[in-house]
Amino acid sequence: MIKLFRTSFKSLLAIALVLTLGACSTGGSAGLEPFKSQDGRYGFLFPTGWTRVAVDNGPEVVYHDLINSDETLSLVISKLENEVDLDDLGGADAVGERLFGEKNSNNPIQLIDVSEREVEQRKFYDLEYSVDSEVNRRHEFATVVVDRGYLYTLAASTSEQRWSKMQDTFKRVVSSFTFFI
Repeated sequence: MIKLFRTSFKSLLAIALVLTLGACSTGGSAGLEPFKSQDGRYGFLFPTGWTRVAVDNGPEVVYHDLINSDETLSLVISKLENEVDLDDLGGADAVGERLFGEKNSNNPIQLIDVSEREVEQRKFYDLEYSVDSEVNRRHEFATVVVDRGYLYTLAASTSEQRWSKMQDTFKRVVSSFTFFI
């Protein structure tokens, strides 16, 4: 009886260990944690295990993966000259082109896909693009939204080699951006 108990206990312990390690792994099935701005205005989800990094004269918020440190999530908030709606800036294609420039051989940024969605009466443009640098090729997914005279751009970035593994997580993260006020 005691031997049976030990065998069952060891089996349960092994199963629990496998499930725990699986839940801790990074990649497309990584868990997400909430971020909320200090003023309570906006928030989004970020991958579990990522850490916030302070950046001088850069994005408002930056997170990066501790294991794959070139994987980043950043929020840029830009003041607009006039208080306008996202539609006033043009459609998703026009905003994507304006943010990343014309597609040509001299431009290292290529807009791959654009879409728009509406959440709680706010329009968002989702943009997928690649960036060719001298060092490597990166793949990014971003969303842009206008609120009270500011343009918010939340973007997640990784190497082209890791994109297929991270794209679902990045799309969930970027589409989680929301306003509370």
